[in-house]
Amino acid sequence: MDNLWIWLVAAVVVIAAIAGIAFGVRASRSKSAEVEAPAGEPQVEAPKAAEPKAEAAKPAAPAVEVPEPVEGRLVRLRSRLARSNNALGKGLLALLASDKLDDDVWDEVEETLLTADVGIADTTAVVESLRERVKVLGTRDPEELRRLLKAELTAVLEPELDRSIATVSPSGEGPAVILMVGVNGSGKTTTCGRVARVLIAEDKTVLMGAADTFRAAAAEQLETWGSRVGAKVVRRDAGADPASVAFDAVKAGAEEGADVVLIDTAGRLQNKAGLMDELGKVKRVVEKQGPVAETLLVLDATTGQNGLQQAKVFGEVCDVTGIVLTKLDGSAKGGIVIAVQRQLGVPVKLVGLGEGPDDLAPFEVGAFVDAIVDGAES
Repeated sequence: MDNLWIWLVAAVVVIAAIAGIAFGVRASRSKSAEVEAPAGEPQVEAPKAAEPKAEAAKPAAPAVEVPEPVEGRLVRLRSRLARSNNALGKGLLALLASDKLDDDVWDEVEETLLTADVGIADTTAVVESLRERVKVLGTRDPEELRRLLKAELTAVLEPELDRSIATVSPSGEGPAVILMVGVNGSGKTTTCGRVARVLIAEDKTVLMGAADTFRAAAAEQLETWGSRVGAKVVRRDAGADPASVAFDAVKAGAEEGADVVLIDTAGRLQNKAGLMDELGKVKRVVEKQGPVAETLLVLDATTGQNGLQQAKVFGEVCDVTGIVLTKLDGSAKGGIVIAVQRQLGVPVKLVGLGEGPDDLAPFEVGAFVDAIVDGAES
């Protein structure tokens, strides 16, 4: 009996031990499942190959313009010239077609020419010559009178004068230097840019010097003109010495092999002495590198007799070799061409007939006279 109890107790102990072991194993597994596995090494992505950066788009260079051919510009613009000078030609033809060419009619012819700014001396010469020829020939035929009028106007404009622009240095070396002179407001800087276009149209290489350093916008204006046709502009800050700018421009033109150097100068006529001294200095400094080939005087054709006074002032201190008349297509009177040419004794070489960049034309006596006389019929 005692042995039976011993076996029962032993069996209970064994069963309890087995149950405890089983419970412990289960708990251990459960706890192990709750513990997260340690995170593996972080995966580092391989750097992507850098995509080639697109090159920043460069601003397109401004297209260089090709100026219109010079030949025939005045003929192409003849209608504008005819309209601006219609009163002169129409008035003269009407008077010459009068039933009776007496002293009163010839006085009116003279007055018409004076009103057109021809000037007293030239008006007298034209009227006396025309009157004599009409009397000798005894003609009243309108076509014959037109021919006679053309002949007189052509003669007084002296078609034999050389109106070409100098593009070769008088020394035969280096660029031809052209000084552009005239009062502020005459269109001098604009004309400088337009002259560059005329020369480039004739296959010349041009460099410009912005020596009008007293007018803030002058250099910028000249650079705008230069950029349009690929002409370099030499400039300095406002207020710089104009002569030094001119010197640098001529030097740069020689180094770069330019055919022509155009130098835009100041035009403060209200300070006459200072302006003329300055122009003299510019010319002297430039001529240290070579002679000036040309000095072009720019005049506003609409100023009439005031323009003649300006011409006289510049003629006194500058060796003016040619005249550029701007705004001839506006309210200008055709006679100013005759008057200013005779006053200075130098030819009108270029005329401005509009606002376009290529509305500057070589002056042609025949086309000008045709526009005045024949344009009166339009």
